[in-house]
Amino acid sequence: MIVSLADADATRALGARIAHALKAQRDAPALIALSGELGAGKTTLAAGLLGALGHRGPTRSPTYTLVEPYELDGRTLLHADLYRLETPDDLDDLGLRDALTGTNVVLIEWPERAAGRLGVADVLVRLVYANEGRDALLEAGTLHGARLVEALG
Repeated sequence: MIVSLADADATRALGARIAHALKAQRDAPALIALSGELGAGKTTLAAGLLGALGHRGPTRSPTYTLVEPYELDGRTLLHADLYRLETPDDLDDLGLRDALTGTNVVLIEWPERAAGRLGVADVLVRLVYANEGRDALLEAGTLHGARLVEALG
């Protein structure tokens, strides 16, 4: 699925749509991967998702803390930014694989830094520059992810 994003508001709106799909599909944990160049809108999309789940206030990329936990909509959401990982081995100390239980959501920026150690993402969102805005290319990696992407359509 390809979604054209004219501006930051459209990017936040896509994040909100993903949040609504997550609310409707609470039967499993979800790994959502956000990929794209610096400034492509990964954190803006995360802000839209977090806001739609009830987070109030600014959403910052956890570039320095690596992981920001949230308790939203009756579930745990971990927002991680792997940009500063020196090696994929550093991922083991973050506990992200262990968090993929129950109805938890793990939202990963820079998933390629994990070198596959988190397994297949349920949904991969690639943000790419396109003309004046961006395109979001959404790919389901699992059956649960396919249901989430289908709910966005």
